[in-house]
Amino acid sequence: MFAQEGYRLRLEWGPEGVEALRGCDVLVVVDVLSFTTSVDLVVGNGGQVRPSRWQPSSGKTLRPASLVGAAGLVELPSPNGSNLCSLAAKTGAHVLAACLRNASAVAERAQELGKTIGVVPGGERWGLDILKSGPREFGPLRPCVEDFLGAGAVLAALDGEASPEARLAATAFLNTDVATAVSECGSGRELIENGHAADVALAVEIGVSRAVPVLVDGVLINGVLR
Repeated sequence: MFAQEGYRLRLEWGPEGVEALRGCDVLVVVDVLSFTTSVDLVVGNGGQVRPSRWQPSSGKTLRPASLVGAAGLVELPSPNGSNLCSLAAKTGAHVLAACLRNASAVAERAQELGKTIGVVPGGERWGLDILKSGPREFGPLRPCVEDFLGAGAVLAALDGEASPEARLAATAFLNTDVATAVSECGSGRELIENGHAADVALAVEIGVSRAVPVLVDGVLINGVLR
């Protein structure tokens, strides 16, 4: 795969995207609903997050609204974001976690850490319906609105020659009513209709956080510049 060589700013989706972006100095994982939003809340409180792989048999899900006051070391399972963090760490890149809340702060730190930056929106998984029908095995990748816009928020705050994929995401973010789009897309509606409107409301707050979750020895800590 060509993998957008020659561009400083790149975008590829999901686990395969991590592999395609191998060689980037920095990889930024985006999983807006809900892993990276949850991470931002905990790290913004001075806490740390240990990503763990979500198990289909557990049925355990992430609820950002329950983490508003969370601190200390929190273990967060996720079928998408935590898995991407683990895969990204194996490439040797600096690994950061971004959402709409902290996209600008993460972008600033990313440019301090390296020249080539790959942004990896997690997407959703077809057949994975943990809200309505119970846990299932992972299905194929479904690109989703919220992660595309979250990736675009990071890319819009970065300087450098961007690939067409990266430019399109940044343009989408800059020219979209983000809160409405995320609330009305498939993922947002699913959460809202199942009683989790507070999670979506937290996720669509743009630029409210200066937390910069950086993966260090398997734990996401605040790596913001002092």
